[in-house]
Amino acid sequence: MRRRRLTNPRASLSRERRCVASGEVRDEAELVRMALGPGQQLVPDLAAKLPGRGAWVSAQRELIEKAVKKSAFNRAFGCPVTVPEDLAGLIEGQLVERALSLLGLARRSGDLALGYDAVRLALKAGKPAWRIEASDGAEDGRSKLDRLAFAAWGDVPVAGCFTAEAIGVATGRSPVVHASMSRGSQARAFTTVMGKLSGFRPLVPQG
Repeated sequence: MRRRRLTNPRASLSRERRCVASGEVRDEAELVRMALGPGQQLVPDLAAKLPGRGAWVSAQRELIEKAVKKSAFNRAFGCPVTVPEDLAGLIEGQLVERALSLLGLARRSGDLALGYDAVRLALKAGKPAWRIEASDGAEDGRSKLDRLAFAAWGDVPVAGCFTAEAIGVATGRSPVVHASMSRGSQARAFTTVMGKLSGFRPLVPQG
């Protein structure tokens, strides 16, 4: 069974590309573009804006590792390419950086509520696009917000794969355990990034 993936609500407006690892045609929101840098070095192009020919691979660790093992990028570019060590880990790190930067942008635009009390009030005011819960936060506060969110709105996506320190650094208020992102352009971009990140780590780790 194909696992469920988070995708951008505007994904239907995106183009489709073929994954070099699986051969499947997918929406760009589910893929990562790879470009060639100096010396035929393979470069992740998360924004899909680097010049030149590109190759696309599914945003899943196992398929990226398969593409490397099977020399799929050599075939896609029609020449030998230099693959960075731990390409999947490199892409995961860049996705994490992008997700955290979007939290910072949402904070500056007033679309991010920070702290338990602010999130609780935000949940009463309207359904958020995302709840952000620090992976190292206390279970008690998270569970209370889980129950409040479910009672009010049902299923609300939760990003629980960042530490309180990382969220705090990104938002300029360290540490941050609880946050809530309202709907808007930042939330749409965050949804796309988190959908890709889910191919590398659980968005809500067990325990």
